[in-house]
Amino acid sequence: ISICRDLPNIEVITFSVNGISDLEPLNQCQNLSELYLRKNNITSLNELFYLKNLPRLRVLWLSENPCCGSDPHRYRMTVLRNLPSLQKLDNQAVTEEELSQALVDGEEITAPPARRSAKDSCPESTESSAAESTTETESELLNFSLEETNKIREELGMKPVPRDKFSSFSPRESDCSRKKRNNVLNAILLLVKELDAEGLEIIQQTVGRRLQACRKKELQEE
Repeated sequence: ISICRDLPNIEVITFSVNGISDLEPLNQCQNLSELYLRKNNITSLNELFYLKNLPRLRVLWLSENPCCGSDPHRYRMTVLRNLPSLQKLDNQAVTEEELSQALVDGEEITAPPARRSAKDSCPESTESSAAESTTETESELLNFSLEETNKIREELGMKPVPRDKFSSFSPRESDCSRKKRNNVLNAILLLVKELDAEGLEIIQQTVGRRLQACRKKELQEE
């Protein structure tokens, strides 16, 4: 998600099922209108602090994050109190009545969340990592990453990666390595959408050369 710091004009961001816990990189995306963050590791509603100054944000999907808690009414009211310009929250339209009620039932967020001291470590949070490590979530994350990877390859005029080959990328890697790969894939996808035909042709040529080099290296290692 840190790539978003370099994309201030981006309008739509989809980072669902991606292990994200920090929304600070989004606070400069002034043109952002739609943000999809379903099923991540966002543990605190204080992360909304980073979205409060995004004037064009109209659609937010935040459900299935730890920050939603066990009280759906309090969660929804708090989000709407802090982001009153939303027109749709979690795929449900926002009403004028809800916005008025949010002033009473919602909690005002005035500060960002406190951060853990370990900066560059791969955070293994308590409740959220347990849920993330379930077979269902791992399978969904793999499917999501494979789909995103093949979207990139399709836009570059390349053949899709078969599922069996894709899954072989990561068996011996740590969770941190897998998350880094997923972040890189998402960053590439975001950048590809910003390119015109000339830019895509340059990317295609570069990727082709890179693939040839990788294949030569694999043959040498065999």
